[in-house]
Amino acid sequence: MNRFLRGAMILTIAGIVVKIMGAFSKVILARILGGEGIGLYQMAYPIYQIIVSIATAGLPVAISIMVADKLANNDALGVQKIHRVSMSLLATLGLVFSVAMYFATPLLIDRGGLVTDPRAYYAILALSPSIFVVTLLSCLRGYFQGFQDMLPTGMSQVFEQLFRVTAMVGLAYWLLPKGLHWAAAGASLATLPGVTAGLLVLLYFYRRQRKVRQELLITQNPQATTETALAIMKRLIILAIPVSMANIMMPIVSGIDLGVVPRRLVEAGYTVREATTLFGYLTGMATSLVNLPLILTTSLAASLVPAISEAYAKRNMDEIRQRTHMAMKIAALITIPAFVGLCVLATPVSSMLYATPNAGGPIAVMSLSIFLLGMQQVTTGVLQGLGRTAIPMINLIVCTILKIPLSWYLTAQPEWGINGAAWSTNIDFGLAAALNMIFVYKYIGYRLPLLLMMKIACAALAMGGAAVVVYYMALSLTGNAVAVLLAIVGAVVVYGGALLLTKALEKEDIYHLPFIGKRLRRKENA
Repeated sequence: MNRFLRGAMILTIAGIVVKIMGAFSKVILARILGGEGIGLYQMAYPIYQIIVSIATAGLPVAISIMVADKLANNDALGVQKIHRVSMSLLATLGLVFSVAMYFATPLLIDRGGLVTDPRAYYAILALSPSIFVVTLLSCLRGYFQGFQDMLPTGMSQVFEQLFRVTAMVGLAYWLLPKGLHWAAAGASLATLPGVTAGLLVLLYFYRRQRKVRQELLITQNPQATTETALAIMKRLIILAIPVSMANIMMPIVSGIDLGVVPRRLVEAGYTVREATTLFGYLTGMATSLVNLPLILTTSLAASLVPAISEAYAKRNMDEIRQRTHMAMKIAALITIPAFVGLCVLATPVSSMLYATPNAGGPIAVMSLSIFLLGMQQVTTGVLQGLGRTAIPMINLIVCTILKIPLSWYLTAQPEWGINGAAWSTNIDFGLAAALNMIFVYKYIGYRLPLLLMMKIACAALAMGGAAVVVYYMALSLTGNAVAVLLAIVGAVVVYGGALLLTKALEKEDIYHLPFIGKRLRRKENA
């Protein structure tokens, strides 16, 4: 349990650093480019995400599952062979898709194409070289995650974001005098130095791991079955395709918004520039804030896959249920208050970070996705660790199909507008989470702890009320930014007290924390 949580904590810390840098860069970028320029950038990036999801084909998760299984059986030779085969496969796929995106870019913006604003052409083109590098990066991350060693992945994420953010702000500012479309293209091109830096960090850790690999070879299981490269590739693909389809659904949701939302806003009476600006509020501002609290659930899901896979290889169902419960509880403790807090402070936060209150509506609506998507991510990690990789894929496909008519209808309604697109996304994630939970119960007999969820929700509601009171009391005295910060501090204090009062958080939970849990227990027993 401690190793699983330690891995999640490492990824969470790295994720927090990455998201802070990303949020900081988005704030600066929003001030440089404005809503219109952010809209142009966001018209390019979902396309890149979709292609990367196809190119990597879910192989990182499949690699981590297979490596964890081999390590559980002391098959070091099998681990090495999986790494060689997967690296070759991903390098080939990355090269093919990188070239394909470069030459397919004009088709995306032709009349009737996916992208409604032709100024996004260079922003899309600038992302194509990054695809090849990111496939190699993903392969190495999957390899280390199979060892349940999350430090290389965490460090590579930090360095990737550091180089990306620095280049993004610098290129956007440098190219702005040439036009908004060139500045957006510069922001897109910054992805390349970022992923290159992340890859170099992973290669360093791989070289440093040489001694560990040699020690594993000494304890090699002589009865381990030797698999051919073709057999490894076949199993990788069988595991990876459903994971790929599940992963690709998230960028496809963005792609649906890209294809539907600006067009339906124009049909509702907005100009192309107004529609692009509103699209920037939703995808570039609201979505960025929503993704911040999801650092933890993303980390939990990544750490859960090899941990559940290892326990499942040993047929230890109690351990699987225990790890699932711990992950669900931690996810709820973070995502529920994050949803409530962002919802009640949406407009003040928008004014503070983006210098406009106009993104407040989409932020308030999209805040619900923090909880819904968090539950979906954790349950997906459990199902993937069990080898049931097809189930999250099918669930997301069903939900994505439902999202299309919802986005089409709600966005064009005058009373809904851009908020209609946000609500269709909430429904999409909520249904996917509910379907995942049904299958988690079917395979491991785990039910969502409703009483615990109610306790956390009550604590979060008390926190939300306190945040509103503190904000409005401080607003006239300190101004918006300081009032928001004071409201957050007050909310954290009230939430912590409410958790203890409702007994949603207990001593035993703290003892499970990596790094500090053992020290606290020893201090208590001393």
